[in-house]
Amino acid sequence: MVLFSLIATHTDLDLETVARLSVGSSAISNSAVVLATCNRFEIYAAAESEAAVPALREEIETKLRQATELSEELISKAFTTLSGSEVARHLFAVASGLDSAVVGEREIAGQVRRALSEAQTAFPVPGPLVRLFQKASKTAKDVGSQTALGSQGRSIVSVALDLANDSSALSWAERSVLLFGTGAYAGATMALLRERGVQDVSVHSSSGRAPSFVASRGGRAILDATELKAALGSADLVIGCSGSDNRLSAGFLAEARQQVGHSGEQLTMIDLALTRDFDPAVVELPEVELLTLESVRLAAPEEQESALQQASQIVDTAAAAFETEIAARSVDSAIVALRKHTLAVLDVELERVRAQHGCTAAAEEVEFALRRMVKQLLHVPTVRGRELAAAGQQDQYLAGLQALYGLEVATAASPAAIPGNEPAVTEPSGLTSQSAEASCPVDHERTA
Repeated sequence: MVLFSLIATHTDLDLETVARLSVGSSAISNSAVVLATCNRFEIYAAAESEAAVPALREEIETKLRQATELSEELISKAFTTLSGSEVARHLFAVASGLDSAVVGEREIAGQVRRALSEAQTAFPVPGPLVRLFQKASKTAKDVGSQTALGSQGRSIVSVALDLANDSSALSWAERSVLLFGTGAYAGATMALLRERGVQDVSVHSSSGRAPSFVASRGGRAILDATELKAALGSADLVIGCSGSDNRLSAGFLAEARQQVGHSGEQLTMIDLALTRDFDPAVVELPEVELLTLESVRLAAPEEQESALQQASQIVDTAAAAFETEIAARSVDSAIVALRKHTLAVLDVELERVRAQHGCTAAAEEVEFALRRMVKQLLHVPTVRGRELAAAGQQDQYLAGLQALYGLEVATAASPAAIPGNEPAVTEPSGLTSQSAEASCPVDHERTA
């Protein structure tokens, strides 16, 4: 099985294109792990082999084209395809905040965890993909705890709030904030506002989830257009992170400010939604300042070179270890086949012993001795198989099994051969079989 990913991020594309691609998330969420954030849209999938990757990519792009109505050329050019060791290196760097608009930001780690969780509720995620995302989360924790990046506490939201604070003479405790959205991003924003001492926060959501959101986080829910106008009219900071289709128009905002008598007073608006919560024309209104993701990216502070090097080293080491693990697991199906073959021979011999001696103490002694011998015989080929696979020489191992035992190991397309689906293979221990237990129970304490 080969892991690959399709990457579209803020480093290569404008955010509008990334947003248009992310509209198609639901079309592929039942067959791939999708990581869609404010500035990236990434798809992680597993193919049976390297040769199968182009066809699977084409299938994914077709689904996106049908869901987004974007052109085939635009979708094809938008994505960069990664495979092999590049996949782990990229995702581990992303989860650690090294590929973010704000380098070292911590919010992305949670988004990576949620991407896997949501995929697992939608379809049976292949074992290698599960381990990839689990290792990415572990790497992000290591970077956060072992480098200076983790102590900065910076995020896209925190940098945006810093920018908003620079343009206002009010203290955070004096500010009146209106928040659009109730998702994970909105939750992180609310937490940071509370940390800074903001007391007056109103929350609006076109989904109707504002009451449940404020019930656990505080604030006041805005339920209808009349309340929304009043909140807009009195707010001096408006933050959008909902990404809904209901974009706030410049006309509605102007009407709300005039209605409350705040027209012309300073209003800072932060639009963190990938699909834009606010009409860009709001900047034409008097005394309105609009901060976007592009603004945050330009204002993001540079990290110390030493911290970045240390974090990159952690990511590189983790990615290399993951590739070694995946390679070692590639022969698990062969080890299972060898184990089954050997146990079948053992069962035949044990049946002969039982037929001649029954379930006597002597027969049990013979069975115990034979199982212990088989365990010892399988230990070396099991360990050696994983060592060869880790060194990229698994073909030699498979060829040896076929030449010596005539074993035809299942192909990658077989469910049993897919790493993560096969039985867990460790050093053979009890080596008991159903037929053996049915004929003559064995003392498992002695065979363990």
